[in-house]
Amino acid sequence: MSVRAVLASLAAVVAVIVAIVSVIGLLSGYESTSGGEVAVVRDGGPLDDNRVREVIDPASSLTWTGWWSEVHRYPAQQRFYTITSDPKRSTLLGVDVVTVPSSDGVNMGIEGTLYFTLNLDHQTLRLFDDKFGTRRFRGQDNEMRYPYDGEEGWSGFFGQAIRPVVDNALRSQIGVFRCAELVSSCAFVESGAARKVVELTPRDNNAALVKVQNAVNSTLADDLRRMLGADFLIDLRFNLVRITLPPQVQASVDRAQAAFAGVAEAQASVAQARAQADANKARQDGYNRCGTCAEIEKLKALPQGITVYAPGRDTALSLPSK
Repeated sequence: MSVRAVLASLAAVVAVIVAIVSVIGLLSGYESTSGGEVAVVRDGGPLDDNRVREVIDPASSLTWTGWWSEVHRYPAQQRFYTITSDPKRSTLLGVDVVTVPSSDGVNMGIEGTLYFTLNLDHQTLRLFDDKFGTRRFRGQDNEMRYPYDGEEGWSGFFGQAIRPVVDNALRSQIGVFRCAELVSSCAFVESGAARKVVELTPRDNNAALVKVQNAVNSTLADDLRRMLGADFLIDLRFNLVRITLPPQVQASVDRAQAAFAGVAEAQASVAQARAQADANKARQDGYNRCGTCAEIEKLKALPQGITVYAPGRDTALSLPSK
C-alpha cells in the first residue's frame, strides 16, 4: 500500500472519530430542568473557560448549554431541616440532634423544624455556585461531595455551612432562659440542687418557647447573610415544637414526680382521717347532749328483720316487724 493510500485511510478514520465526537457533543449540549430543580451551567469545553455560562430556571424546556459544559443542579423547592433530641432519628438525611444549655447549665434537647428556600435569583445563584458549588463537603458517611451531588451532597453542604449558624442562634436564645422557664418539671432539678422543698405552681412555658422561636426567626437571616456572604437562603422560618430534658435528667424528674405524688397522696389520707375524726367527735358531742338521739341512731343502725333488741341484761325492747 502506498503512502498516499495510508494517509487517506488515516484521514478517513480521523474524520469518523471527529464526526462521532461531534455528534456526542451535540447531543449532550442540550439540558432541561424538572419542576423541583434549578441548574447553573458552567463552560467546560476544551477551548472554554470554567465560568458560569447561564442559569436554567425550574421546569425548563430543552436549552442549549454548549458542548461539554457542566450542569450543577440545585433544589428549587422549599426545603426543611429537622432538629430532634432523639439520636435514633439523626441517621436520616436532613435530621440532626441539637442540644444546648440553659442559663443554669441544664442541657436541653430541641425539637423543631427550619423551613427555607434556595434563592433563585440568577445573579445570586451564580455567586452561590462560585462560592460553594466548586467545593466539596463531608457527608454523614464521611464522603466528600459537591452540593449538587444529590441529597447526600446537599446535606453535606448544609451540615457544614448552615447548621453551625442555626445551632449558634438556638444556643444564644435559649441560653438566656432558666431550665424551669422552658420546661416546668425542671423545678425538681432546681430544688434538688438548692436542697429546698418543691413548690409547684402553674407555669405557662409556651410564652417562653414563643420568645425563643421569634428571636431565632428575627436573627437567623442576618446571621446567615453575614456568615455566607449573601442571601443564599430565603423564606426562613423556624418552628420550635418543644424542648426536652436529657434522658438521665428526665428519669430523675420522673422519680421526683412519683415521690411528690406519693407525698400528696399521704397528705390527702392524713387530711381525710383528720376530717373523719372531727366528724366523729362532733357526732359524739351531739349524742352526749341528746341521749334519746343516740338511742334513735342505734335503732336505725340495727339490721332489718330484728324483732327484739336487748341492750342490757335485764331489759329488752320488742320491735315491730314488717
